[in-house]
Amino acid sequence: MFTEILLSLAFASLLCWSVWVFRRQQRIIREVQREKVKIQTEESRVFDFLHNIGEALTHETRPGDLHGSIVEGAIRILEAQGGALYLSEKAGLQLRPAFISSECPPFVNLPKDGRGTLQSQLKLTAVRTGDSLLGAVYSGKEPVFLQGADSRLDTARPHGGQSAFIAPLSYGGQNLGVLIVSRDSHHEAFDNGHFHTFKALAEQSAFSLWDAILHHEAAEKKLIEKDLATANDVQRILLPTEEPAFDGFETAGTNMPARYLSGDYFDYIPIDADRLGVVIADVSGKGVPAALLMAMCRTALRVLAPSEESPADVMKKLNAQLYPDIREDMFISMAYAHLDRRSNMVRLVRAGHDAPLLYRAKDGSVEMIKPPGMAVGIDSGRSFNRVTNDFSVALEPGDCLVFYTDGVTEAINRGGEEFGLEAMKRAVQESASQGAAAVVRRVAEAVRAFVGDHPQHDDITLIAIRKK
Repeated sequence: MFTEILLSLAFASLLCWSVWVFRRQQRIIREVQREKVKIQTEESRVFDFLHNIGEALTHETRPGDLHGSIVEGAIRILEAQGGALYLSEKAGLQLRPAFISSECPPFVNLPKDGRGTLQSQLKLTAVRTGDSLLGAVYSGKEPVFLQGADSRLDTARPHGGQSAFIAPLSYGGQNLGVLIVSRDSHHEAFDNGHFHTFKALAEQSAFSLWDAILHHEAAEKKLIEKDLATANDVQRILLPTEEPAFDGFETAGTNMPARYLSGDYFDYIPIDADRLGVVIADVSGKGVPAALLMAMCRTALRVLAPSEESPADVMKKLNAQLYPDIREDMFISMAYAHLDRRSNMVRLVRAGHDAPLLYRAKDGSVEMIKPPGMAVGIDSGRSFNRVTNDFSVALEPGDCLVFYTDGVTEAINRGGEEFGLEAMKRAVQESASQGAAAVVRRVAEAVRAFVGDHPQHDDITLIAIRKK
């Protein structure tokens, strides 16, 4: 009997233990299932976050769309109530709000006399990187987890913030800003699992921001290149498309810009039935400012040239007109000549420009023509008018006058050597007997051969005038 009682008790104990194990396993299974659903939900939210960011990067969206996708995606994944994205200025001295959700508490000190809603104040408040919580996270480059009595929550706590994550966003060696998410006191506080997810989101957000910056810079560069190409097309229209037919003289010219836009130019200006104006100019500097000043100079010269008998008088009036509009660090060196088929003379003025070369057919010699003169735009007129005068040169058949800019003689090869004046003289001597076009072509070929694959650093312009 006693044995039967013991067996019954043992069986009852075993049964109770089995029920307890079964129920415990059921609880574990339910917990695992709940955790699985939670993980699947979180994964779905993460994929949704990545998809939305990808969409923002793929399409032509405004930067604010990407910023909103980052903050709202982080809020959704972490089931937070508020979030914000602050981005650094180029100098890295301030963080400016890029996107702040409607329920985000402040993590910065707001002006005591600030007006408007909390969100409007936050959107207008930049943060110095050297003296703020956000600046400390930005500079420290480590995410922080704020909860409980942490004093760093003091600005957020009066507005319901009870726990928050703040992470620096950096990629490619660049500090980009900080990302914030927060939960209010009506919801469960964040835990370490959430913090791990947040750090992964911050890393992805930094990559997306960096990628967006690269996309934006590439698009800006492409747009600038397109605009410059259009400007180059317009500028080429301002240059002669063909050589003028002018009895007694043969002319040829070329312009080879170092960049999209040139500060050099040359032109042929009909004066009257017996005279042709020829001009070459070099605006100091490069790029858009030089190109704009070149266009101004060309327009003014074409208006003034036909009304004056003297090239020097044209230069004096041109200087008076342009001087007030030329920046102090800019000027224009010019050489302007009248070809006269009645007298076979070239009457020229040199306004601070490189001295032209004169080839004499009778002996094959090359000399420099050095009349005095001051560059346009340096002086208001008192000194300019005194030193700027005409100089006449008589040309015999076969003689050739060559104008050029310093981009020719100062062209540099890989060894840092300059092409130089002597090499240019030799090129002129080798080709002058073949005509003006041959001179321009030979000098240009000589420069290219000398420079090789070294980038052209200055504009190159040439004009050859040969007496028939």
